[in-house]
Amino acid sequence: MTVGVTALAATVGRSAAGLVAVAAAVLAGQLATGWSNDWLDADRDAAVGRTDKPVATGEVSRRLVGAAALVAGAACVPLSLLSGWRAGLLHLAAVGCALAYNARLKSTPFSPVPYALAFGAAPAFVTLPLPGAPWPPAWLTLAGAALGAGAHFANVVGDLEEDAATGIRGLPHRLGRRASEAIAAGLMALVAIVLTLGPPGPPEPVAWGILATTAVALTLGAVLGRRPGSRALFRAVLVAAVCDVALLLLSS
Repeated sequence: MTVGVTALAATVGRSAAGLVAVAAAVLAGQLATGWSNDWLDADRDAAVGRTDKPVATGEVSRRLVGAAALVAGAACVPLSLLSGWRAGLLHLAAVGCALAYNARLKSTPFSPVPYALAFGAAPAFVTLPLPGAPWPPAWLTLAGAALGAGAHFANVVGDLEEDAATGIRGLPHRLGRRASEAIAAGLMALVAIVLTLGPPGPPEPVAWGILATTAVALTLGAVLGRRPGSRALFRAVLVAAVCDVALLLLSS
């Protein structure tokens, strides 16, 4: 996320100092989000035997990761405001959405909403500090929001059983694996279409090529994913997500 937003800032013309400010703010927000999630979910992760979580295995104390989340969150405030008060407040609101997801919303039918809001705000965070404080075009905000919601469905699919065992009941859990994979694929396809056709002027040949790659990957994933136990559609969604990020950087 940090690399992607910083790369987006570079494509819209942010200065070197601006790129450092963006990278530092986004990194602090991501650390606060990730560490607070590990602190909140320590008991759940331990209950399902998550060996990839140092807090759950006891390698890192829960108290330490909680303190680290507080430090990262506190640092995120001045780092965000380095991009100006409007962009800074917008980024802090996006981080607030992520923290709200961790604390409560991930267990509700509204679980995709924080992702959509936070990703949708990313383009404005990087454009508002530019001369004239321009808001990004609506198609770019829509693409960011759809990318975020799609990322949520794709990310949760791999942990549906573990989450359900510990009481997490977000929208993907309520809809089930197959429906969630299909929604993730549909959202990623929407992002590719918007980013190809949204910018003014005819799409560049490379954009058409990336769009075609996305379509092929999702079609193959849908066909191969019909087999019982297949993760083909999920892997296709991940390929589509990479293509969408490439289109996002190309179109900005």
